[in-house]
Amino acid sequence: MEQKAYLVLENGQVFEGRRFGASGDVTGELVFTTSMTGYLETLTDPSYCGQIVMQTFPLIGNYGVIPSDFESSNPILSAYIVREWCQEPSNFRNEGTLDTFLKAHRIIGLYGVDTRELTKIIREQGVMNARILSDPRADDEMLSALRTYRVTEAVERASCKEPSIVGSEGAKRRVVLWDFGAKQNISRELAHRGCEVVRVPADFTAEQILSYQPDGIMLSNGPGDPADNIGVIEELKKLCVSNLTIFGICLGHQLLALAQGAKTTKLKYGHRGANQPVMDRRTGRLYMSSQNHGYAVESETLPSWATERFVNANDNTCEGVDYHNMPAFSVQFHPEACGGPHDTGFLFDQFIAMMEEKH
Repeated sequence: MEQKAYLVLENGQVFEGRRFGASGDVTGELVFTTSMTGYLETLTDPSYCGQIVMQTFPLIGNYGVIPSDFESSNPILSAYIVREWCQEPSNFRNEGTLDTFLKAHRIIGLYGVDTRELTKIIREQGVMNARILSDPRADDEMLSALRTYRVTEAVERASCKEPSIVGSEGAKRRVVLWDFGAKQNISRELAHRGCEVVRVPADFTAEQILSYQPDGIMLSNGPGDPADNIGVIEELKKLCVSNLTIFGICLGHQLLALAQGAKTTKLKYGHRGANQPVMDRRTGRLYMSSQNHGYAVESETLPSWATERFVNANDNTCEGVDYHNMPAFSVQFHPEACGGPHDTGFLFDQFIAMMEEKH
């Protein structure tokens, strides 16, 4: 029997829906993603830690659950909202239904909600906190608690706990992947290009990272406010003077900028989806990119030894930086995007070439 549930926004608006997945109540930061495909990658992306993720595409789950497409083994988003979920998926790779997957990972789902109206609210008023619960009543005490909710210790939750190695057989280069909530496809892309990838936890020190004698360092994506990661930023400052090649993606891009003295700011509703246009200032060429972030580097705060290479064609926010005081660069978008688009995969080749130049 279908159970009713309610989504209460911090502004007091209430939306009725029906439950699927796990039962219970939950609070999170409500965000939307515009991707038409790749819902499995979205569900397993560690960057959604502490967030209630809403799909703008109306039908989700039609190709079922495919574990080999997961970006992490344990999804850590707070809840999942769709307009309609497909109860009878059809795909030769399918191994289960979305409902079963959510139940197995104790993730609360809500469907039958007017996701179009919710998206318009977020676009106009900005990202806001919300709560899914069985009682539609929203008193002042609950709304006050909602407004003060904040995602904390996100990187600690999203990062791996122990080092691991991928792609060691016949590897030409060793890359340390500093894991702040890394998507699996970053490791795959590096291993595919002949790299041994040593994945290390976020709480590793610069000395521990350097002890692996890497040819390069990959700063991964991850969740939360980049400025919260004070310890990581201090250790990253030490790596910036190591003369090792550094490539930062998403949160890694923001952390590298903070380590170099720049500032970050929270966006009104962020960039989440697979259709974000970015322009390369070097060439004027436009690329379509996959993105998932709620913060951005403030372009005007970049140091004199840094050049903004990519900008978002929609709102002109910073999408990539080249550094001239060290062999390093970073991008806000995801060149490793599994599910696409693959326009910017060449940046991994650039990273490899920069490492090889030093040998």
